[in-house]
Amino acid sequence: MTTKLDIAPGSDRELVLARIIDAPRENVYRCWTEPKLVTQWFAPKPWTTPRAEMDVRSGGSSLVVMAGPDGDEFPNPGIFLEVVPGKKIVLTDAYTKAWEPSEKPFMTLVLTFEDEGEGKTRYIARVAHWSVTDREEHEKMGFHEGWGQCADQLEEVAKRL
Repeated sequence: MTTKLDIAPGSDRELVLARIIDAPRENVYRCWTEPKLVTQWFAPKPWTTPRAEMDVRSGGSSLVVMAGPDGDEFPNPGIFLEVVPGKKIVLTDAYTKAWEPSEKPFMTLVLTFEDEGEGKTRYIARVAHWSVTDREEHEKMGFHEGWGQCADQLEEVAKRL
């Protein structure tokens, strides 16, 4: 199980999930950038991730589809704004393929991956929302619980690599 870190949000529109993951940084990064790995951990159980498509480069598109227990699918398209292999990923849902603006942008995600020693990774997800209302909505949707469960699932997958 991941170890929680207490890192304060940088603004009233930001949510933060910070963990020490018991797996090497390269493995944790791969779990975010390889579709066959993303589908194994991305959604909190009992939800699933039936498919993921990623062009992991600045300006590349991302599509991660989550499915609820009833089978209803929820596509999450976005664009990679910045990719520093093994260290940082910045994604936003403000755009879809080919820089087409999305209908309702919700957030920008900044992920950082740092070596923590002993084969562990300092993993920080900063989620910046377009408004305080969006941040509050995301929190009420279960951000901390859901993203925390996903971090534990990510750790399980990363440890097996």
